[in-house]
Amino acid sequence: MNPPDIQYTKSGDVNIAYAVLGDGPFDVVFVSGWVLSNLEGTWDHAPDDFFRRLSSFCRLILFDKRGTGLSDRVSGFPDLETRMDDVRAVMDAAGSRRAALLGVSEGGPMSMLFAATYPSRTAAAVLYGTGATFTRADDYPWKSTRAERTEAIARNVRLLFGREWLDDAAQVFFPSFARDEAYNRWFAGWTRVSASPGAVEALWRMNTDIDVRHVLPNIRVPTLVLHRVGDQDFKLEEGRYLAAKIPGAEFVELPGDDHGWWVNSGEIADHTERFLRGIWDRGEWEQVEVDRVLATVLFTDIVESTEMLQTLGDRGWRDLLQQHHVAVRRQLARFAGTELDTAGDGFFARFDGPARAIRCACAITRSVEQLGLRVRVGLHTGECELVDGKVGGIAVHVGARVAHEAGPGEILVSSTVRDLVAGSGIRFGERRAVHLKGIPEERLIYAVDQGSVAA
Repeated sequence: MNPPDIQYTKSGDVNIAYAVLGDGPFDVVFVSGWVLSNLEGTWDHAPDDFFRRLSSFCRLILFDKRGTGLSDRVSGFPDLETRMDDVRAVMDAAGSRRAALLGVSEGGPMSMLFAATYPSRTAAAVLYGTGATFTRADDYPWKSTRAERTEAIARNVRLLFGREWLDDAAQVFFPSFARDEAYNRWFAGWTRVSASPGAVEALWRMNTDIDVRHVLPNIRVPTLVLHRVGDQDFKLEEGRYLAAKIPGAEFVELPGDDHGWWVNSGEIADHTERFLRGIWDRGEWEQVEVDRVLATVLFTDIVESTEMLQTLGDRGWRDLLQQHHVAVRRQLARFAGTELDTAGDGFFARFDGPARAIRCACAITRSVEQLGLRVRVGLHTGECELVDGKVGGIAVHVGARVAHEAGPGEILVSSTVRDLVAGSGIRFGERRAVHLKGIPEERLIYAVDQGSVAA
């Protein structure tokens, strides 16, 4: 079989390379791990066998994520939100309304976030050799500390693509073939044509801040977690953690030590086919009953509005308030926010990405300052209930309470928002713990460094 035709689609102003293989009854989007992806150089080694096997039972959609392979090179590395936009762009270009996501290794966190954010586009999730975060946490002890990871990155950058680095990589990705010199040479070449050293370093540093632990309970699509018992990159316990936190997830332990998805991949393909065919055969693939979705909610409130009303009078205040509403709505449209309510002098809006919501909040703050107004803003990302186009639930209450804690001109976000914008370039002030009214447990909130957000 000849290699598939490589095509391009635009995601924003970036060209994303993609290809479609097979003509099965349902679609699967493969989300690669780390930087290992080049659609031109995939068809002469082990990845070819794996992709052919997958395409025997589905329509397989492959793509090189931005910054890798044949897709446009970019400055730095994109956040998860931007990468989700790329997946949707590829699905649209390939004519895929709803697909299963097969996320491997570093591609897993984005796949989990996508499944929770866009359940109407996600029929199922298959996660192989992946985890929820890249640094150690109290309930996640299997990773290095941030300091240890930072030190390891500095070392690996110096050694990248050299013999010592390759020997270390072989022991993690493909210990079964670590002594095979031809295999080592192929892997080194595949890595070099997939990404530049700068892109590799940028991705390593961006991943340091990824944390989707809070997202896991919000994944409502059928999920299969596959993990090799001896995986040294993501420990077996990390796979068990995912399966325990994702409602109804199936967990399968696979034999072996290889982290690479292309190594001895028959069992990965077999379990993926079994799981996805079951969903299709039961007629569940198109059952889209979305009543809950992961969303970022934004609340704004004008500071000292009562005093301004007394100063300006009813008519003057009404005119100013109208200008305020026009300015806010202009920014909501610019950043793809959905206005849900306008109560008095405040706005309640919803976004499908936290970085977009933060950028919108900064733009709102700047635009209303030109009117002589200051606002306080609060944001939170969480599972929201959908009822007649409106959203409700505890996430909405948390967002409103976070906004209440903000001072004049301040933008506060919950820790969940902060965790999900890794790679965006957005910076935050020191965290502070607060008790939000009506919310039982203590919450961590952060002030956005508005200078880190471009106008």
